[in-house]
Amino acid sequence: MCTAVTYQTDNFYFGRTLDYESSYGEELVILPRKFQLHFLNMGMLENHYAILGTAHVAQGYPLFYDAVNEKGLCMAGLNFVGNAQYAKVMNGKDNLAQYEFIPWILSNCSCIVEAKELLAKINLTDTPFQKMPVAQLHWILADKEQAITVEAVADGIKIYPNPIGVLTNNPPFPEQMFRLNDFMNLSAKQPKNHFSNKLNLHPYSRGMGALGLPGDLSSSSRFVRAAFVKEHSVSGHSELESVSQFFHILGSVEQQNGCCEVENGQYEKTIYTVCYNANKGIYYYTTYHNHQISAIDMHREDLNGAQLIRYPMRTGEQIYFQN
Repeated sequence: MCTAVTYQTDNFYFGRTLDYESSYGEELVILPRKFQLHFLNMGMLENHYAILGTAHVAQGYPLFYDAVNEKGLCMAGLNFVGNAQYAKVMNGKDNLAQYEFIPWILSNCSCIVEAKELLAKINLTDTPFQKMPVAQLHWILADKEQAITVEAVADGIKIYPNPIGVLTNNPPFPEQMFRLNDFMNLSAKQPKNHFSNKLNLHPYSRGMGALGLPGDLSSSSRFVRAAFVKEHSVSGHSELESVSQFFHILGSVEQQNGCCEVENGQYEKTIYTVCYNANKGIYYYTTYHNHQISAIDMHREDLNGAQLIRYPMRTGEQIYFQN
């Protein structure tokens, strides 16, 4: 499935892994300010914030997986299978198909405060894009000040503060947060003997303060592990140090091909990992077969244009020989 995190040094960073058994031909896409965004029930936007993100482009329309806009508001959709439920079109609501959710928020809002105002009026519908299946998702939205989780479930749209700045998949977000109580004893420091004052117990290895940190690939375990690693992460404040550390954080939940079988002979793996510098509008990424960090800077493009700007992901391994 997937894991998303936020990270703050001198700049604000946001990103995710996309874990799946196959690629849908995702690209790096810049949606400039004058690209005509057509919405099924909300008309057309001809002038809006520019957006940079990962998308599958179908018939000229960007189906965003994750993105940041020019103001630094970030958003990602992660699988929420079995819990996500969308509604039919409702009178008096801003009706959006789930695939329109990311472009609607990021084209209109500069921050979480503004996003919350739109969220109060939104109804997410079960309308598919063309003949594609409707993806069952929930979302993390974040800016440099705060993060929230949005879930469309049987009894409506739920909006939760996300103080940890982490999202994975199932179960619903409140249950994920509650489970962190089970791990409040974990620490980056070496443990002390609280077992018995009659026994001479002592750590025999480094890292025993985190003994019990989940290591499997389930979504609930990845949530705990990403939260722990992020909260204990230490890095310098430069761009290179921050970006490097961000990839190390998400590396803690990376999925290796062969470890998570979803069908006979098919395995879920981390197809790509992305890190956005939300302040500067830079998209850094790696792919499963290319560990070299590649990047796109949205501000090197004409953001006043009207056509999508598209870059393919670099998927072939690149090795630097030193001799």
